[in-house]
Amino acid sequence: MAFLGVIGGLGPMATAYYYELVTAMTDVPVDQQHIRMAIFSAPDIPDRTEYILGKSGRSPLPGIIEAGKALVSIGVDVIAIPCVTAHYFHSEIEGTLGVRTLHAIRECAEILKATGIERAGIAATEGTIQSGIFQSVLSEYGISSCAPGTSGQGKVNSLIYDHVKRGIAPDIDLFFEVKDELMNNGAQAVILGCTELSILKRDFDTGSNVLDVTEVLARASVLACGKPLRKEFERLV
Repeated sequence: MAFLGVIGGLGPMATAYYYELVTAMTDVPVDQQHIRMAIFSAPDIPDRTEYILGKSGRSPLPGIIEAGKALVSIGVDVIAIPCVTAHYFHSEIEGTLGVRTLHAIRECAEILKATGIERAGIAATEGTIQSGIFQSVLSEYGISSCAPGTSGQGKVNSLIYDHVKRGIAPDIDLFFEVKDELMNNGAQAVILGCTELSILKRDFDTGSNVLDVTEVLARASVLACGKPLRKEFERLV
């Protein structure tokens, strides 16, 4: 049985929802057949976006590596990180740990490609947007992309930092304003490209053509651990 390690706490609510999704997606009849999992919750890891944007000199990478090494030391076979912005460091993380580390962004691109999406809108942290990690991976799959303008990005930031990370119910109207902007810019689907934004889809009807990165990562985790996937999660967009 594959042993799944999770570098969590980035943030805590996103990790809790990821665990809930992995459990819900695993098509087994009894507790004993679910995925063996260890979650290292490290909410004290410095903010990823602040570092990527040059607003902080405190790199989150050492803390992420420390959490990963703790998981490797207890024998995990695969690692998941329910934080999209942390994927900025994916190659260093996987290279240092020497354990397969799931790439949520690449998994999103594969799903969009298989669905026939040619242009996607990205709702994510400023760090993720400015790093270009979503844009470059999507481009590899022949998918063009667009991000919100300054005002739209401000709405995304508010949903992430003023609402979900503070434990406050998100303002779904802000999301629909961003979604409309991206769809009007030619997007055929909108990616909830931050695990905090996944709470929107959990708690509200976000409408059609929305791909949630936490659902994508949870689905990839189930499959990577060799477990059967519930049929309702075979198609995510």
